[in-house]
Amino acid sequence: MIETIVKRDGRLVPFDPRKITFAIVRAAVAVGGRDQELAARVAESVVAELERRREQAVAENLCPPPPSVEEVQDTVEKMLIEGGHAKTAKAYILYRYEHSLKRSKKESLTYSSENVPYRKLWEALSWALDKRCYSLSQLAQAVQENRLPELAATCENFYAREIQALIENLPENLDSLRLLIIAGPSSSGKTTTTIKIAQALKERGKRLVPINADNYFFDRDTHPKDPFGDYDFEMPQALDLALLNDHLRKLIAGNTVDIPRYNFKTGHRDGFCETLRLAPGDIILVDSLHGLYEPLSESVPAEAKYKIYIETLAQMKDSAGAFIRWTDVRMMRRMVRDMQFRGASPRQTLLHWYLVRRSELRYIVPRLRFASAIVNSFMPYELLFLKARLAPYFPGFIEELSSSPDRGDALARAERIQNLFSQIPDWNDESIVPPESLLREFIGGSSYQYQ
Repeated sequence: MIETIVKRDGRLVPFDPRKITFAIVRAAVAVGGRDQELAARVAESVVAELERRREQAVAENLCPPPPSVEEVQDTVEKMLIEGGHAKTAKAYILYRYEHSLKRSKKESLTYSSENVPYRKLWEALSWALDKRCYSLSQLAQAVQENRLPELAATCENFYAREIQALIENLPENLDSLRLLIIAGPSSSGKTTTTIKIAQALKERGKRLVPINADNYFFDRDTHPKDPFGDYDFEMPQALDLALLNDHLRKLIAGNTVDIPRYNFKTGHRDGFCETLRLAPGDIILVDSLHGLYEPLSESVPAEAKYKIYIETLAQMKDSAGAFIRWTDVRMMRRMVRDMQFRGASPRQTLLHWYLVRRSELRYIVPRLRFASAIVNSFMPYELLFLKARLAPYFPGFIEELSSSPDRGDALARAERIQNLFSQIPDWNDESIVPPESLLREFIGGSSYQYQ
């Protein structure tokens, strides 16, 4: 039935099943396998699956187009995984990923001109394949097979290793470090990561002195408002950067400064929250969305500061073969957190998110290459708890937003999340989440005291 295939540039070329067998064999050889007959049988199952889809389309009176290269490759992944050929599947997926970088003319396993941390993504992808949480269907399978507690522990260990690697890569001479910046987009897990780093540095005889950048917000009535009346606090210019830099300069010089206090209820600074002076060897800590934005700390010499970037670098596919979006994970985290701790409804967070995302793309992502280190805070099993907290809201969001043409961005996000939830099994038992877990920052019940 299949005579041609659509190349990535749109050309139609003859369909040759032998190329599928060759690709599978090549992947198998990479992991020590050489059974070409088995590879041929898997290739036959790939062709059979492609033909089944076409037959179904014809039965529905449709005229199916020839399969694309991407569809064929997605089907190879599917057949390898479903056939139990996990090692070969991993090699095939990584091989495919490597070639996608080459086609895009991006340097493999490093930063590209688009500031994507490919090395960290490669590590996350390899880990997800090894731990059988590469897709939402594998997450569902873990629940069905009663492996979720085991997966939870595995995810927590992954994050713990991220923190340990970060600590090991800090400058050997900590006495030269005067400013530690924890940066990253909204709800990436900066607060918990900061606490864990502070604990590790304390063991090395160093004290972090935190400065909350939020206290440097300008008064609310000076912030721009969108057409819906929503204040844009997401841009770095919402902070009094001149005052913050003046305080950083004075602290490093050994002077005393009064840190302002921003009252989020009134939207104004009202007095001071504390008076600071550094002891010998103290390191200033700034936790901010815009820590990589150079004007935020330009008063501190580059050699005296270390910038850490936190992100939910999810490498997990949905049923359509698309990776779930990092920004969607963080939006769901923020919905849960703000609903529980900050008096904001999930609806408010959804409608506000376009401002968050616009600021990320403008001020955070372009500066990712300036990070000294990157921490991946995504844990696949967290999706179960995000769904449990948020799933009841989304049908109503979609119904409301479908009649609001000026809310197309929010509608698209809501529909994407709703589709995501349809592939995630129900799970309500949060007892498997340790009290010191980063997830507790959002769902509550943490052993840490958050400000």
